[in-house]
Amino acid sequence: MRAVDLIQYIPSIPTFKKYGKVKRVVGLMIESQGPESSVGEVCHIHLVSRGKPKVILAEVVGFNGELVILMPYTNMHDIAPGSLVEATSKPLKVKIGSSLIGKVIDSLGRPFDGSELPRGLNTTYTEQDPPNPLSRPPIDEPMEVGVKAIDSMLTVGKGQRVGIFAGSGVGKSTLLGMIARNTKADINVIALIGERGREVREFIERDLGEEGLKRTIVVAATSDQPALMRIKGAFTATAIAEYFRDKGMNVMLMMDSATRVAMAQREIGLAVGEPPTTKGYTPSVFAILPKLLERTGTNLHGSITAFYTVLVDGDDLNEPISDTVRGILDGHIVLDREIANRGQFPAINILKSVSRLMNHLASPQHLQASTRIRELLSTYMNSEDLIQIGAYKKGTSKEIDEAIVYYPKILSFLKQGVYEQVTQATSVNELIRLSEKGDGRE
Repeated sequence: MRAVDLIQYIPSIPTFKKYGKVKRVVGLMIESQGPESSVGEVCHIHLVSRGKPKVILAEVVGFNGELVILMPYTNMHDIAPGSLVEATSKPLKVKIGSSLIGKVIDSLGRPFDGSELPRGLNTTYTEQDPPNPLSRPPIDEPMEVGVKAIDSMLTVGKGQRVGIFAGSGVGKSTLLGMIARNTKADINVIALIGERGREVREFIERDLGEEGLKRTIVVAATSDQPALMRIKGAFTATAIAEYFRDKGMNVMLMMDSATRVAMAQREIGLAVGEPPTTKGYTPSVFAILPKLLERTGTNLHGSITAFYTVLVDGDDLNEPISDTVRGILDGHIVLDREIANRGQFPAINILKSVSRLMNHLASPQHLQASTRIRELLSTYMNSEDLIQIGAYKKGTSKEIDEAIVYYPKILSFLKQGVYEQVTQATSVNELIRLSEKGDGRE
């Protein structure tokens, strides 16, 4: 860059540093007298640990009169009254690049294995604005995810955002690993937010596998880390996905789970004095979710197809976070505990699930077949109690008779082994053949 071009940057170069001092620690928060700063800005807290100088990163999350309220990215050991607080005048930035593919990093972009970051990475802010609505191309091309039930009955498009709703232990993580291995996306970005420490390695080795990891970047923020690190994990993963989308790629972003992001924001909101509203969630929770979820999707360069898991409290699909996320996304997949208990995987409840864009992505024949299978499933489920207790007599209803015959075939079609690979074309052809048999065209 020429010297003439550098002149324009001179006014933005700080000529002095801003400092403050820690006054007290209250719960999760640090109160500091100064420095002059703004919400979202990263500060360095200088302290001495075991006789050695140490720096802790913290973020400005609010103000109390003249005091600055900070939340650290790590634990608060060794912070004492009078510890020096240095303002950086910048929000959080991470390094991103193709050489991160195959690595597991934390919310600050640092490799979990303790290795050095590769050279040649680009720096970007973790918090970005969503694309302009008028710059988003329409979603008109299907994205193959390699899960038969989704590709055939809940077709997803490139740039679509879908929620996976389920209680604990119903197979959300296993389904994400299956999608990561089988999808035709150019690259996967997986955010593990609030997971147990042991689950991170188990997911990488068992669910994702060596082949899946070769084209994946994993961002992990475990449940023992501070609330701010869990939130930043979601924003860092989204920023990485945006970087590759702007390179013209079709990116698959998977976040497990959006619920734990909301819980982390609730912790911060309550700590800074926000009033609890719906089920104890603070107003900032319902403000941060659309801000995060709207960043994915299409732009003029590429697309981010996103799957967000939502932990359904007590299998209640209408609890506040589930309801809010479902209203923002372009479709939802419901995993049913009863279906899982019968040994069927993936345990997708087709009748409760919907892809809002499937009508624009599937062929008329595909749509007709999907509708027919839904009708057969619905007919059987509405009469299941009568059928199970033997109160239904064969011949009473032609529709129910047909549903009874084809219900086992439909269940067999929807089943898929965890490591079974099925292309979207195969899934759709099988669905069409099954629907034609259901119409009596044997």
